[in-house]
Amino acid sequence: MLWNMKNGSVPIGSTEMSYVSFGHGEKKLIVLPGLSDGLMTVRGKALLLAAPFRPFFEKYTVYMFSRKDSMPEGYTIRDMAEDQAKALQYLEISESSVLGVSEGGMVAQYLAILHPEMMDKLILAVTAPCGNEIIEARMKKWISFAEAGDHKALMIDTAKNSYSPATLKKYRLVYPFIGAVGKPKSYDRFLINARAILGFDASDELGSIHCPTLIIAGENDKIVGVQASYALHNRILGSELYVYPGLGHAAYEEAKDFYHGWMHKR
Repeated sequence: MLWNMKNGSVPIGSTEMSYVSFGHGEKKLIVLPGLSDGLMTVRGKALLLAAPFRPFFEKYTVYMFSRKDSMPEGYTIRDMAEDQAKALQYLEISESSVLGVSEGGMVAQYLAILHPEMMDKLILAVTAPCGNEIIEARMKKWISFAEAGDHKALMIDTAKNSYSPATLKKYRLVYPFIGAVGKPKSYDRFLINARAILGFDASDELGSIHCPTLIIAGENDKIVGVQASYALHNRILGSELYVYPGLGHAAYEEAKDFYHGWMHKR
């Protein structure tokens, strides 16, 4: 199977946006990751990130984007979507399917609202139309950990609130090492992304999304709450909703069919 892996970047103003791509299909699938992108970007990780997307490679060329490298204070989800549109225009990607996960799903909503001509299909996974009490509580806690430089507390709290009990049981084995691995030199990117989530609200604009839309949720999501997916479903006309029973926010990691199942759910 041809993987056709590439590590690349595009200029965005005075900075750049990193991306990886793989596959050789004529159609384009754009993947926008969640808040973890604020800790570690996709730069140089095509080989590491390609494997889950193998079922797409015949039909799609897959592009996964980070947010731009340098983000100003007050950078919003709407700003992120506009910069994402610039990146797609630079790569001459005119129409694509877009999979947005968690915060990436928020960016994807605004991309669909502001640039409907770029959208073929929209897949919104474990995300929300706006900040809610669950999101606010989690973001404020994570912001406090990041501001204190407490990487271990940030990673453990993320795991506790993302995974199902079965997966979390295995994850606990690495708790003693978690503070020493993956700690960024600076939490600036993470904090800007987290604060953007707190200020996000696309609720009143979702009615302008008309492309085929699939919403994917975890029944026990403790980070955005499963009701957020029902709210999206109610506001995006004609959308479909699929809820993974027994899974939480990390359904995109735990569900065995996540990276190919949505092709068959529409």
